[in-house]
Amino acid sequence: MATTIDFNFRNEVIKDNFSLSYCFQCGTCSGSCPVAIVTKGRYNPRKIIEESILGLKDSLVNKQEPSVWECSTCQLCVELCPQNVFLTEIFNLIKNKCIEAGKFPEGFKAQASAILEYGMAVPFQDAILRRRDQLGIPKLEMASANEIQTLLKETKLDKKIKYDWSKKEG
Repeated sequence: MATTIDFNFRNEVIKDNFSLSYCFQCGTCSGSCPVAIVTKGRYNPRKIIEESILGLKDSLVNKQEPSVWECSTCQLCVELCPQNVFLTEIFNLIKNKCIEAGKFPEGFKAQASAILEYGMAVPFQDAILRRRDQLGIPKLEMASANEIQTLLKETKLDKKIKYDWSKKEG
């Protein structure tokens, strides 16, 4: 099967994050990545960067091989990179491309839906709030769910993940 280079994708990734062009594929990112270690190399940051440099959009966005969604965003790769490549920013850009293409894990949709619905990814349960009050732990300051919903609607996240607003109203 032939691999197709998408020069527009490549140029867009480089334009949005010029540090990508500094990568010389030393492998420090993959060698230090805790996710790469745990997955025995199945997740491979160096491979994602290589495919970004080569403009392999189909592999990164459509097939997601390797998947940028496995990145834990611990920033260790960024801290150790001898060329100061902002890997996690590049991975976030690729994730955004995946979302635009409608290709994202179900877990992401569930978390994004929770944020749209409650204003946070993991809503506080009443039992936890009562326990905090009983223990004298200060009340949690939370952002307004309406404000967060307004912001996310402006970015059209609800449309990108096909969020069903009728669930919220019902």
